Amino acid sequence: MIKKWSLVFFIFLLIQVKADDGFITAKGVHLMLNGSPFYANGFNAYWLMNTGANPYLKDKVSSVFQQAKEHGLSMARTWAFSDGGDSPLQYSPGSYNEQMFQGLDFVISEARKYGIKLVLSMVNNYDQFGGKKQYVNWARGQGQSISSDDDFFTNSVVKQYYKNHIKTVLTRINTVTGVAYKDEPTIMAWELMNEPRCYADPSGKTIQAWITEMASYVKSIDGNHLLEAGLEGFYGPSSSEKQQYNPNFQVGTDFIANNQIPGIDFATLHSYPDQWLPSSSDESQTSFLNNWLDNHIQDAQDILRKPILLAEFGKSLKTSGANQRDQLFDTVYSAIYLSARSGGAAVGGMFWQLFTEGLDSYRDGYEVIFSENPSTATIITDQSQKLNRLRKMYVRLRNVQKWKRARDIRRAQWWAGNGSNGTGN
Repeated sequence: MIKKWSLVFFIFLLIQVKADDGFITAKGVHLMLNGSPFYANGFNAYWLMNTGANPYLKDKVSSVFQQAKEHGLSMARTWAFSDGGDSPLQYSPGSYNEQMFQGLDFVISEARKYGIKLVLSMVNNYDQFGGKKQYVNWARGQGQSISSDDDFFTNSVVKQYYKNHIKTVLTRINTVTGVAYKDEPTIMAWELMNEPRCYADPSGKTIQAWITEMASYVKSIDGNHLLEAGLEGFYGPSSSEKQQYNPNFQVGTDFIANNQIPGIDFATLHSYPDQWLPSSSDESQTSFLNNWLDNHIQDAQDILRKPILLAEFGKSLKTSGANQRDQLFDTVYSAIYLSARSGGAAVGGMFWQLFTEGLDSYRDGYEVIFSENPSTATIITDQSQKLNRLRKMYVRLRNVQKWKRARDIRRAQWWAGNGSNGTGN
């Protein structure tokens, strides 16, 4: 009896859940995968779809995923939009570029192959790749009276254009895998907008109403995937005492109120001290960063009671040295790991941004190329290993618990059938 159960226990522990199986869900302050807390180190690579659609460059998609996997990275964020302009995904409202869409199909299929979970963003706040400006210009072309780009959040025609894009993406059948996007477990979450900002309404109420409406719409189509808003983390009027921790500007968002919307499954945080505090010393920027991280992680834990993902962070090598960037990575990674290790709300971080060799035209100063940045690569790999060990610990613990439950059931069944006749072992 003992030998048999020891063998079962050994086999049970050998059967580990694959990283790329199942949908990521949210439970309390944790992301969950197959019943165990999910922690992951990740990266941004906005260029994936464009490169995947280019037959001469699509190998770069495979290369960056392979290198990411080798460094323990298992989560990536990229664009599921490109509106108007040259080589768009969406030529005009409802009119799509099939070649570009097949580029995104390829990205998703390669992410699946390498065990990378994806966060896909639906539209840009900024003019790059069209963004909200392109949407309002389309509506103006249809006779809509629009005063500013921020009417993106309130104009009914523009909102319908955006909803149509959501529906098109979510119901897309991948030409490589044959799986609808809304049914694809490789996709971890949808993001409503990259860094939504509404300067026309600093109260945050316009953004609040828009997120509420769009979150409900997404969930009406797709009940499988998580959803996040794409927020940078600026505090608003609902937590006025926290506004002292903001950089010295307002963008019309409210970290607490916006993330309390029921359809939003986890909070996001971005951090660019070099952009937000450009005239401050390194020491001041580091102090800001520490407060920024600590406050938001604690608020996700205590107030929102939702997971928080550090969805963008970085430091430009155009304005600082590699050592300074490495220090920033260390600071961010330490805050994430300390929270995760204690069962807190931080679930991972995604630096901006990962490149592979041969993509010089995309360089912005924030790029990390493992072959060019060995010290940064080491820091990234170390964080990946820490979070992977933490995650595996929970998987093993869950397997042991499942084995014990199965053992107890089998024992109860055995005793019910054999215990009363005196033939037990």
